[in-house]
Amino acid sequence: MEPATIGGDGQRSRHDGPPGPGRADAPSSPARRRFLRFLVGFSATSTIGMIVAPVVGFLVPPRTQGGGGGRAVAGTLQDIPANTGKVVAMGSAPVIVVNTEAGVKAFSAVCTHLGCIVDFDTTTRHIICPCHDGHFNPSSGAVLSGPPPAPLPPVAVAIENDEIVLVPGGG
Repeated sequence: MEPATIGGDGQRSRHDGPPGPGRADAPSSPARRRFLRFLVGFSATSTIGMIVAPVVGFLVPPRTQGGGGGRAVAGTLQDIPANTGKVVAMGSAPVIVVNTEAGVKAFSAVCTHLGCIVDFDTTTRHIICPCHDGHFNPSSGAVLSGPPPAPLPPVAVAIENDEIVLVPGGG
């Protein structure tokens, strides 16, 4: 159907409405197209960035500051008297130092069951995991009871001038 005209001279009627953005005969706007192109490009780049950044963060390991590579002083023999224990930091790893009848011993303080931090129980004189009641021998780190599948890894200890020194890699 042809548009309504007045007097047959080809002029538009006021019923046709003004040319607008939804009409095929509307004038194009380069600024509007440029803005929409920018907006779509920015949205696509942002979406790709939000997907790629966590993947790269997972695949590339973080750089560590050289901490934990050297010897660490756990305290003095007065800080950890006989039949007691104390959890200390050796770099970023927790270590439990115990003073038993067999001497001063140190083990990783991370339970071999689910990774909880162990502690020394002065009542039973065991190293215990509070999460699932795992018990370890304070002299050897061996499992006495509970769910832990393996003993606690030992950490080398040296006594120097009444100080308890933890030596990494020497367990």
